[in-house]
Amino acid sequence: MKPKMIWANLAVANLERTQKFYEAIGCTPNNPHTSNELVSFFFGENNFVIHFFLKNILETNVKGVAFGDSKTSNEIIFTLSAENDEQVNQWAEDVENAGGTIVSKPEHFGNHYYGFVFADPDGHKFNVFKM
Repeated sequence: MKPKMIWANLAVANLERTQKFYEAIGCTPNNPHTSNELVSFFFGENNFVIHFFLKNILETNVKGVAFGDSKTSNEIIFTLSAENDEQVNQWAEDVENAGGTIVSKPEHFGNHYYGFVFADPDGHKFNVFKM
């Protein structure tokens, strides 16, 4: 299998809150794909796309698959790479200021790793680290 592209679809409760959060932490909107059912953002240098659908719309679209509570469980954790320790610290501050939750504060771990874990307002987790 060699797909042309891959992207992620995540379920959210409130599109306006989601849009404000990701714009506040500096993500670039994927405007052609924003509607009353979803908001979409680009991530990273390769413009990986994450669509944030209203939960009921996403469940309808995938024909009966139920999405759990992302605040208490996870199916996936995305990892975002930072350039240096200062960028890790700045991103942690940006996440807190935008209304996200710091799950684990920035810290050194392993050999040459520094990072933290955060959750967006719907509980989707992201691992941020410099290696």
